[in-house]
Amino acid sequence: MNYYNEWEKFPAQWLRELAADGLIPEGVVDERSITEIRPEDLAGYNQCHFFAGIGGWPRALRLAGIPADFPIWTGSCPCQPFSTAGKRAGAADDRNLWHIWFELIRVCRPNVVVGEQVASAIAVGWLDRVLDDLESAGYETWACVLPACSVGAPHIRARLFWAGVRVDNAVGGGARRVNASAQPGGDRAHDGLS
Repeated sequence: MNYYNEWEKFPAQWLRELAADGLIPEGVVDERSITEIRPEDLAGYNQCHFFAGIGGWPRALRLAGIPADFPIWTGSCPCQPFSTAGKRAGAADDRNLWHIWFELIRVCRPNVVVGEQVASAIAVGWLDRVLDDLESAGYETWACVLPACSVGAPHIRARLFWAGVRVDNAVGGGARRVNASAQPGGDRAHDGLS
């Protein structure tokens, strides 16, 4: 069973319609704020999609051939704290909800967590916080920036994608380290596949 967390009414209804049309897996749409979700509320769900919007993550997983019962958590935290469309207040913005989502991750320990954010969040240390938090909770992490034009869109719109896999569940039994790089803004780079 899938869990969708989306507190805005219109996208929440859209999720229900996408599921009814078979475009995303069936599931429960929870319209509470993520600040109201407790770890016990998530028991029994294979996939949990936070900040679910109009179902981009579950649709992408389906298009990638990932089965609806594959255990994974997804989320695209609000971008307004880091985006030029917002006030760029960063951690001081009430919409910076990573710490709330991470507490659920830390307690529930999903096998795989993936997310997306505006690339400009890197320059203010958001990615460092996400990767540090995940690594402190026993996750192996990766991140990359992909522009929309890399998949044929007629614009750049760079997006930050990141992932964490629980080290105790990693294939091959070992973690590959992610190290802070000397790039401006505290950006991180993967040091290889070994």
